[in-house]
Amino acid sequence: MQRFMRSLLRSMVLWVYGGALYYLAEVIYKTLVGHQAEISWTMLVLGSIISIALDRCNEHLPWKMSLLLQAILGGLGITAAELVAGLILNKCLELNIWNYSGLPCNLWGQISPQFALLWIVVAGVGIVVFDWLRYFLYNELRPHYRFL
Repeated sequence: MQRFMRSLLRSMVLWVYGGALYYLAEVIYKTLVGHQAEISWTMLVLGSIISIALDRCNEHLPWKMSLLLQAILGGLGITAAELVAGLILNKCLELNIWNYSGLPCNLWGQISPQFALLWIVVAGVGIVVFDWLRYFLYNELRPHYRFL
């Protein structure tokens, strides 16, 4: 039980980092494009939830799996989370936090291929950041990757 609690606490620190970084990126982006009114605390929560999923999957994927494949899987997970969150937050609750309706091939204005590609990059960066944080903060294995 003690080992589980220690592992959970370690992961929670990473989830807070991940959520905060995601939210910070959201704030910077929306400020730069002049959409400050669309900044929502719910993105901090969504970023943390996404961080949980990335971290848990990353914990169980072997080092020999290519980083590109891990990033693609993570990007698909983020896109799925964005769809679910968008349907709840934007469609059901009408918070209008984002709307991809103007982008080609979007699905209900909540996800788009363009942002799905961005989420692959974000997932790849997140995986690497989580691995190095675990290495530096918790003295876990030094990260090493296969890129293809």
